[in-house]
Amino acid sequence: MTTILTVAHIAVCLFLVIIVLLQHGKGADAGAAFGGGGSSQSLLGTEGAVPLLNKITTFAAIVFMVTSVSLAYMSSSSSTGSVMSSTVTVPAANTEQVIPADPKVIPMPTEATEEAVPAPEAPEAKE
Repeated sequence: MTTILTVAHIAVCLFLVIIVLLQHGKGADAGAAFGGGGSSQSLLGTEGAVPLLNKITTFAAIVFMVTSVSLAYMSSSSSTGSVMSSTVTVPAANTEQVIPADPKVIPMPTEATEEAVPAPEAPEAKE
């Protein structure tokens, strides 16, 4: 059902693009309204086939919207799982803290070593 609806949706989409490109703009008939070339006395009148194209465009737009909503509903209702359901769980590593029997002693600075190190001198300002 989804495949048929998808094919119909694509066909209606292409048809809708073509039918919209075939239509004239609102300003295209401004010259014909003032009697340019005697076109105001044509068989279809000054409007031409605009009402027919409007009806076809409206129908195609309605079908396009219905197929869009149907595909969205079918897509959301068919998914029952999650992307994460197919992942493999790995058991956690041992998280207990291991303290070595002979820890290394890290020497800490003392007051005597701090005094022995000379402080950095500030650079002299040149005038």
